[in-house]
Amino acid sequence: MTALSIAFPERLRQKLDSFVADGWASSADDIVVEALRRFLDSHEPGLIESQVMSDVEWGLKGDA
Repeated sequence: MTALSIAFPERLRQKLDSFVADGWASSADDIVVEALRRFLDSHEPGLIESQVMSDVEWGLKGDA
């Protein structure tokens, strides 16, 4: 596993800590890794390109 050091607003850290303290996750690391995984899964280049092309097609031709 690779370590990554990041800086983010204190308010996010507080929310992260509360989420763990309330038992919704085992650690802040687990939350960040899951969030990153979900972001990368939903932002794959092929998917983004497909969505952009769909928007362009709609812009050129409309709903009809």
